[in-house]
Amino acid sequence: MNEFLLIFRRDFTTAADQPSAESLQQHYRAWKEWFENLAAQDRLVGPTKRWDGAGKVVRNAKDVTDGPYADIKESIGGMLIIKANDYDEAAEVAKDCPIFAFGGNVEIRKALS
Repeated sequence: MNEFLLIFRRDFTTAADQPSAESLQQHYRAWKEWFENLAAQDRLVGPTKRWDGAGKVVRNAKDVTDGPYADIKESIGGMLIIKANDYDEAAEVAKDCPIFAFGGNVEIRKALS
């Protein structure tokens, strides 16, 4: 099996895009269930983590700006490494990701050996 990085992104630019507290609780439960399902299938590589929405961007090895990506609307909400045979199988795993409930997307990258 190969390892694939799943990067979870969502546009958090407007207050209108923010879910209610109740919706967020349901959403977090969906994430927990999805992670538990992946673990039961022995697809997870390492522990899962949630990432801070803030950050910095370093450009040209000297210019530092607040980030993480000041020039795009989407921010990375987290990432996960999974096991899958190929990109198609990794995409099938990603299709069940709860990020889609709030208009997010999943970028998939294969680890090189």
